[in-house]
Amino acid sequence: MHVKFLLILISMVVLMVASSLVVSLATENQGAENIELAGGKRGKVPFPHRQHQKNLADCQICHSVFPQEPGAVQRLKAQGALKKKYVMNKLCTKCHKAKKKAGQPSGPTTCTKCHVKEKD
Repeated sequence: MHVKFLLILISMVVLMVASSLVVSLATENQGAENIELAGGKRGKVPFPHRQHQKNLADCQICHSVFPQEPGAVQRLKAQGALKKKYVMNKLCTKCHKAKKKAGQPSGPTTCTKCHVKEKD
């Protein structure tokens, strides 16, 4: 009886430790809560990164195009490996329009709703 109880107890402890490690690793690589992207002449684009993580659940929707590291989009654009408006036009607005069409909550679909010009 004691051996069975001890095995169950040890199993529970191992499961708790393993699950806390998984949660810890998952939250460790979340990136910034908010990211500010350079938006060219139209102005900067504030990007609610954490909100997108919660709503999309699959990082590869975006990160299949660029790596999960700070400044990746700007670096790839500067190298010519990513066209300037590709991310906004092909990923962001395309996804927002598809969600809107499906009757789901969506983000902005026009340039002026994302780009923020600095006041002179």
